[in-house]
Amino acid sequence: METAEILKKVRRIEIKTRGLSNNIFAGQYHTAFKGRGMAFSEVREYQFGDDIRDIDWNVTARFNKPYIKVFEEERELTVMLMVDVSGSLEFGTVKQFKKDMVTEIAATIAFSAIQNNDKIGVIFFSDRIEKFIPPKKGRKHILYIIRELIDFNPDSRWTNIQAALEYLTNVMKRRCTAFILSDFIDQNGFKNALTIANRKHDVVAVQVYDRRVAELPSIGLMKIKDAETGHEQWIDTSSSAVRKTHHNWWVNKQTELNDVFAKSNVDAVSVRTDQDYVKALLNLFAKRN
Repeated sequence: METAEILKKVRRIEIKTRGLSNNIFAGQYHTAFKGRGMAFSEVREYQFGDDIRDIDWNVTARFNKPYIKVFEEERELTVMLMVDVSGSLEFGTVKQFKKDMVTEIAATIAFSAIQNNDKIGVIFFSDRIEKFIPPKKGRKHILYIIRELIDFNPDSRWTNIQAALEYLTNVMKRRCTAFILSDFIDQNGFKNALTIANRKHDVVAVQVYDRRVAELPSIGLMKIKDAETGHEQWIDTSSSAVRKTHHNWWVNKQTELNDVFAKSNVDAVSVRTDQDYVKALLNLFAKRN
């Protein structure tokens, strides 16, 4: 993609997603994602009813009367976007590619984060870690992230979510909120890695999928290709049995995936490429309040 075209696309996405984060998500994001906990603020004289466990014994000894430590909620977050850049994201039949929707959702979350004075970073992954962008603040940093989301070319077309989660657990030393943006089409299991990552961090799953992956159209013979393996085959979509078998496969995969999220205690939302992701994100935020 030419530089001028990339910059134009970055600007278009910035205008749309920054507007969304300013007008729609500001309050919801703030309340849905809490800071790391309680941070020390100051000391003051002990008052009746204060918890004696908060007494600062050093200050108490210095002034010969009891003082306690005062804590306040530490609001600043570190947000990590874990972005699936495998081959299966380059698919879309109705409104846009899955990759395009992932880019918009990632940008919206990023602008919501900096509006809340949070740091934001990115892990691009396929079946390996393709790129790590350390968390920082500021509009310039976010525009760099958006540009990478638009124009990033991975080395691999395969998917390994487990490897990405293990990298997150190892590379992020302090607790963060991590959004996994993926279609979750992965031949490998990742439940254990997800459970471990969510114990250390606050992991949120955002699944982006296409309508035609869930339901085949009746259009006769159709050649399908696996975007990750390159395997091609012909199927007869005019056959109701073929369409039903495919749909049942999808329902079973979704049931398994939702079961993994539930057992790992991870909040999750699914959004289709021809649907409004704004509503999906608002539902996700509301679920956490």
